[in-house]
Amino acid sequence: MGEVLTTMKIMPDSPEIDLEAIKSTIESSMPEGARIHEITEEPIAFGLVAIILNFITEDGEGGSEPVEEMVSNIDGVASIEITGVGRLM
Repeated sequence: MGEVLTTMKIMPDSPEIDLEAIKSTIESSMPEGARIHEITEEPIAFGLVAIILNFITEDGEGGSEPVEEMVSNIDGVASIEITGVGRLM
């Protein structure tokens, strides 16, 4: 079985949300079988900044669902969107 790189766009509730706190929670709460590849920020508009999370999971059924659920439950996260999925060779 291979590995999959998934890109997730995380939108905070407001521009005042502490992005570092969200990133720290993600880093400390990654589910078993998933690991962070990269976390970056992307300016959106009017001071709002999205977090871009690239993470690696095993290629299998429900691969990114535990990460999606974990991130969705973080205080200050308004929404998430999977923007890319690719198999690693």
